[in-house]
Order: sequence, then structure tokens, then C-alpha cells
Amino acid sequence: MPAVGPGMGENRGDVWAVVHRERRLLYDQLARVPPEAWEEPSPCPGWSVHDVVAHLVDTARTTRLGFVLGLARAGFDFDRQNARGVAAARGVTPAETLERLRAVVDRRTTPPAPLATRLVEAFVHGEDVRGPLGLVGDYPGRWVGAALELQARTGTGLGGAREHVAGLRLAADDVDLVLGEGPAVTGPVISLLCAASGRADHLEQLAGDGVPLLGHRLFQAARPPR
Repeated sequence: MPAVGPGMGENRGDVWAVVHRERRLLYDQLARVPPEAWEEPSPCPGWSVHDVVAHLVDTARTTRLGFVLGLARAGFDFDRQNARGVAAARGVTPAETLERLRAVVDRRTTPPAPLATRLVEAFVHGEDVRGPLGLVGDYPGRWVGAALELQARTGTGLGGAREHVAGLRLAADDVDLVLGEGPAVTGPVISLLCAASGRADHLEQLAGDGVPLLGHRLFQAARPPR
């Protein structure tokens, strides 16, 4: 079982290399998807696959200053800011949005947040796109583990998963990673990351006494997982 190598002190260049790889892989897969499939609903309530891809374009374009200014214009409402970003980044057609994704593959701009949030963005939203389309991702487990470690200690109000996984023992069965203490939740590290981040569709990939509690918390949260 491979170990989860990097911690939060990982090299910035390594993080960006992983993020750029994820964007390229997603672009390559989407280039083979028929346009009508882009309207499939995603796990993000109210968003289609097309909307999620536009969100990925928007966040890849975002700078620290741009994020702060955009949040202020949105009345400090994160959901409103996200919706505006999607509207601005979404093309008239899937082909146009796909070209916008290609154009941002190698960007290194980021909102004012820990760099590892770019991993969370790439992996979780990658699944938000692939799942409804029946596509399979090729995720580097050690880096998915790094993203899960960040989520487990970041509050849900900041897009993390701390309240979702508190008092649970998360154990990946495909990388050497165990987080927390309590009733067990076991399964692939990508499913642990996605479920912890609010994607209830990944609960069926998990096992253990802690799964019902995690599912209950996701249901109780009842807010769009962005």
C-alpha cells in the first residue's frame, strides 16, 4: 500500500504539477464527451456538469486580489460569488467552455487560501464532472491523501470537512492513511475525500460503523457542496 508522502509543507512546484496534470486529464476526457452530456446534473445542487467545468475555469483564473474584490461585490456571499464566476466563465457552448479550460491548464493563480486547496478543487470537482458522465479518474493517491488531511482540519464554513468527520476514523484502503479516532469509515481515498467534502454519492463506496453518522451529517448540512 503506497504511503501518503507529502504533508502540508509540500513543494509548491509539486502541487502545481499535480493540479496541471489533473486539468489536462479532465480536458482530454471531456474532449470526447458529446455536447448534450454536459447538461447532466452534477452533485453540486443546481449545477450541471457544464457549470462545474465553468467553475473550474473561474477558479483557475482567480487571483488573490480578484477573489477579494469579487467577494466584496457579491456582498461577501460565497455562493453568489461562485454563481457569478460560473456565469462569467461558462461559454455559449460546451466546446467554448472546453477551450477556456484548455487555456487555463497551466495557470498558477489562486485565491487567498492554502495551496493544497487547489488539490481539493481539482480532485473533488474532477469527480463532480466524471461521476455523472461515467468517466473514471486516475488520481494520485498520495496527493488525494494530502487533500483529505487539509479538509479534515478545515471548517465546513471555509469549504472544509472538519465538522463532517469529527470523531470518526478515516482509513484509506488504497494508500497508507488513517485520520482521527472513533467509528471507522474505510474505502478508497478519493471516496473518503469526496464524501467528507459533502458528496453523498460517494458514501456507497465506503464501509464501516461510522458511515451512517457521516451520511447523517451530510444530510443535516443541507447546503450546496462547492
